[in-house]
Amino acid sequence: MENIRITAATAEEVRSGELGRRLRHHNHGFVGEYPEQQYIRLNARDANGRSVGGLRGFVFLYWLSIDVLFVEADARGAGLGSRLLAEAERQAIAWGARNAKLETFEWQAPAFYRRHGYEEYARVDDYASGFYLASMKKSLAR
Repeated sequence: MENIRITAATAEEVRSGELGRRLRHHNHGFVGEYPEQQYIRLNARDANGRSVGGLRGFVFLYWLSIDVLFVEADARGAGLGSRLLAEAERQAIAWGARNAKLETFEWQAPAFYRRHGYEEYARVDDYASGFYLASMKKSLAR
């Protein structure tokens, strides 16, 4: 094993998805086959068509992972974030998700997520110059 070199993957190697397929095959030996990852991409636009927010996430191994939930400052406080979150959770449940998870900085929205049933299960203090990063989760079981 001492003659193994580490190199950057080529664009074709990345595009092929071969490494991911090999990992999924390995995982199937432990958890059985599972559905392919499903993406959730939601946009919110005002009456003039201006983007005022959105959500990006995906469902994998029966978990909804929320990567981004953003609402413009002038559209906050009217329930738009709650609507985006509810729609993402609805779609995730339809794809078989049983839980949801996300990360949020201290200055972002931990209180918002707590109001929606998320609980903090881990925290990294001083992640960004004096601010913590919270990892949060929620059961989607009804």
